[in-house]
Amino acid sequence: MPPGEKMRAILSSRHDPKQNHLLATLPAEVFGRISPHLELISMPLGETLCESGGQLQHVYFPTTAIVSLHYMLENGSTAEISGVGNEGVLGISLFMGGNTTPSRAAVCIGGHGYRLKVHSMMEEFNRAGPMMRLMLRYTQALITHISQTAVCNRYHSIEQQLCRWLLLTLDRLPTNELTITQELIASMLGVRREGITEAAGNLQREGLISYRRGHITALNRTGLESHACECYQVIKKEFHRLLNDSENTTLSNHALPSINQPVNGGWQ
Repeated sequence: MPPGEKMRAILSSRHDPKQNHLLATLPAEVFGRISPHLELISMPLGETLCESGGQLQHVYFPTTAIVSLHYMLENGSTAEISGVGNEGVLGISLFMGGNTTPSRAAVCIGGHGYRLKVHSMMEEFNRAGPMMRLMLRYTQALITHISQTAVCNRYHSIEQQLCRWLLLTLDRLPTNELTITQELIASMLGVRREGITEAAGNLQREGLISYRRGHITALNRTGLESHACECYQVIKKEFHRLLNDSENTTLSNHALPSINQPVNGGWQ
C-alpha cells in the first residue's frame, strides 16, 4: 500500500463522521447518501478554509478541530464573531442563498474534520427533507451565537469574555486543555494582549485555570461559569433548544448530545 493511502487508512480507523453532532443526528437514509462523499481531512492550527468574499468549494464538518469565523477591518484588526466545532458546519452561506461570505474562516484549534463537496451538500439540501430542516435550525442557533457575541464584546469585561470563550471552546473538546496562545485569543476577542494576560492571571490566581505558554487547562469549570457573563448560557441554551428539542428528534432515532454533556470523558 502506498504511504499516502496507508496514512489515510490509519486516520480513518481513528475517526468517525458521527463525531460531528449534526452528521450523527441525520437519519440513516440521509447519512447513507452523503457518507460515501465525506472526506476525512486534517485541519491544522492556522489553516485558512475561506477568505472573506471567497467561494467555498466544500462544506466542513469539524470533529476534533474548531474553526474561528472572524471579520477583518481595513486597519488589519480582527475579531471573532463565532466558532464552529463538532456541533456544527462551516458553509451556511451556500444554502442561505449566497455564494460568498464576508467573514474569514481559520482553524483556531487544530484537529480533524470531514468535508463534503458543495454539489453533494446542495443536492441533499434541495430534497427539502431532514437535511434542510436541520441546517436551518443550526443556522438560527449560529445567528444567536453571532448576535450574543456582539453584545458581549460591547458590554462585558475582558475577563467575562474570556470565560465565555473558554467555556464554549471546552464544550467542543474531549479534554479540559487547550493549546492556544494569548496572542491568538486576544485577536479573536478583538482586545489587547495585555488585557488577556491580566484576565488569565486573575483566573489562575483563583485556581480556575492553569496557564503556561501556549497551554490553558481548565481546573474548575463551575468557577469559570460563575465568572462568565450570561452570554454563555444564552448561546448554550439556544443550541440545545434548536438541536435537541422533541420536534427535532424526528430527524433521527436520537437527539444531539447536550452542548455541555460529558461525552467520551470530555465536554461536548
